[in-house]
Amino acid sequence: MLRRNGFIPVVIIGCALLGAGCGGGSEEVAADEPATVEAIEGTDLSRVVLTSRAAQRIGVRTAPTRGASGNRTVIPYDAVLYDPNGATWTYTSPKHLVFVRKDITVDRIDGERAILSAGPASGTPVVTVGATEIWGVEYGGIEED
Repeated sequence: MLRRNGFIPVVIIGCALLGAGCGGGSEEVAADEPATVEAIEGTDLSRVVLTSRAAQRIGVRTAPTRGASGNRTVIPYDAVLYDPNGATWTYTSPKHLVFVRKDITVDRIDGERAILSAGPASGTPVVTVGATEIWGVEYGGIEED
């Protein structure tokens, strides 16, 4: 995950496993590739669509969010990702093999659970395994400092 040291090698390995052309600068990959990246009209977000074989190769797993008291949402802590500036987000899966980044606000961490004050609705599947590889596909062109 992005929160752990060494996340860049994990992303690079994930890109190699997918064969998604992470070294290129293009946001979209050919239709016969294991993944496509599609802009979501009217937003600055993208939709990552994997083939079933690509999802299997990187071991993508999801878990549904749950509701909690006080308009809070609970997600597995494994679904929480941090960017280099400390912002938090997760990947949701609105449809099978489709993944979209979602900003979240973590209220607190309780063991293996993250309690959110802002995030996806209860019941929304979030990625718990494979998110860094999906991130690598979405952003491509990752270079190590």
